[in-house]
Amino acid sequence: MRGGSSGPKEPEGAGRQARPPRIPAPRRAADDLDPALAPDPTAVPPADPTTTSAMTNTGDGGAEPETRPKPAHQVLRSLLGAWALSACSTEESEAVEGHLTECAPCAEEALRLRDAVGLLHHEETLDLDPLLRSRVLEGCLGKRPARIPVPSWAAPYDTETARLDALLKDIGDAEWHAPVRLKWFQGERVHSRKTTVAGVIGHLLSVDGLITAALGLDDPLGDQAPMDPTDRTEFLWASFPTPATRRIREPWREQSHALVRTVSFAGRGAAELAVPYGQQRALPLQDAFLERAFECWVHAGDIAEAVDYPYEAPTGPHLNGMIDLAARLLPGALAERRRAGLAAPARGLVAAGAPGRTLHLEVEGSGGGNWFIALDSPAASTSAERTVAQIALDGTEFCQLAAGRIAPEDAVAGLDGDREAIRDVLFAAASLSRL
Repeated sequence: MRGGSSGPKEPEGAGRQARPPRIPAPRRAADDLDPALAPDPTAVPPADPTTTSAMTNTGDGGAEPETRPKPAHQVLRSLLGAWALSACSTEESEAVEGHLTECAPCAEEALRLRDAVGLLHHEETLDLDPLLRSRVLEGCLGKRPARIPVPSWAAPYDTETARLDALLKDIGDAEWHAPVRLKWFQGERVHSRKTTVAGVIGHLLSVDGLITAALGLDDPLGDQAPMDPTDRTEFLWASFPTPATRRIREPWREQSHALVRTVSFAGRGAAELAVPYGQQRALPLQDAFLERAFECWVHAGDIAEAVDYPYEAPTGPHLNGMIDLAARLLPGALAERRRAGLAAPARGLVAAGAPGRTLHLEVEGSGGGNWFIALDSPAASTSAERTVAQIALDGTEFCQLAAGRIAPEDAVAGLDGDREAIRDVLFAAASLSRL
């Protein structure tokens, strides 16, 4: 009889070496379509030992936040540049700043980076440089000249309207109702009229409309509007059912653009087109544009003063053109005052073109120069040999005098020679102004 073993039965497979787990082959594209290989959507993924749960069970049914591991030193050091530029997220900034309290080398590097960033930002005023537009245009035109350039005699008007438009864009709605007192010289004294910022823009719109009408464009005041500049302003102000607001800016702006665009396409012959200013006076188009540029600058100064805004004088070449226009108008203004009995009689009338008594006007500063004014006959020629008096004035002060902003007696001037001639010329300069 065969007897069996009395010891425990060895498990099946015991004594054989265990095989290592089989490494699965890469999945094929066809496997994605095999339902047997599809992942179980209800299966819970195994925990990743490299991650840390945001919450940990406390054993009493509650949960408490678990501290996240700190980023490595090299990671935080690589964030110092972004931190110095304030480009980190809130979490990154907190981690970096916490690290800086513990790591002296990183703290020193952070200080150096912050100092370097400070050098990139220099302090500047928020007000735009008044010459910025001219410099940008000059740079652009130097690289690619304009196909239809603005005539040189229209450039002062183009510049001054653009500067005033930039000021208007920068003020608030309430400031359009800020009080402005306009001044001009008439007869023997300074007159004034109170209006608002919006009223000043309406004044510029109405008088610029004289040039608009002369060029064949639509008059902003209509066909029945008067031709005298003062009457046109009163006509416009009376047409407002309520006080004017900032809405007046857009028609004024569009009109100024239309004027510059029209003369740019008109060619050289347009410069001599006559622009009437009432019944007694007319100016060639190029002088009318200079006169309007002068008025725009003067009234922009009135507005800037009313809203406490910094405003500079025009550039030297543009200011020189404005002073030159005023100097050329002085003999006619002096003759008008003489006819009205407001100036001394002529001492030596001469034929047109013949040399007559002369006053030397010296204007100092930016835009200044020397001009010789005929004293007795507007059509007489001037000469240094027949100069009987001299006036020296600062350029800005001469413009303020011609704008009626200061009285002739208050003009601080260097005077020499015939006092009567000097007085008559100073008063004639002030009489060039009007509302």
